Amino acid sequence: MALTAEVLGMLSFTLLTFWGLATWALVRTLRQEGRKVEILRHQDRMDTYSPQALAELREWIDAHPDDPLADTARERYNECVETLRQTDSHFYDWSDREIANLERL
Repeated sequence: MALTAEVLGMLSFTLLTFWGLATWALVRTLRQEGRKVEILRHQDRMDTYSPQALAELREWIDAHPDDPLADTARERYNECVETLRQTDSHFYDWSDREIANLERL
């Protein structure tokens, strides 16, 4: 049983798309990890949250002050704030203004 040209075309497209996206994802991830390694070579700490993630963590802490995980969340939040204030290079795109506006909990 021979495959039609349409089936072969779709198979080729699917394989190229899969391997193309997989290769892109791998290269992107390796570049990000390489950037993290470079930051850690120059300083012993690195920011752990993006501006949006840290804002969402803050919102969660404010909304759930009595949750059993709230103390741990506060610790993580404060650790990130201190790291941002004490380091020069950041993995995520933090502006000086954003960092200055952060408050410890």
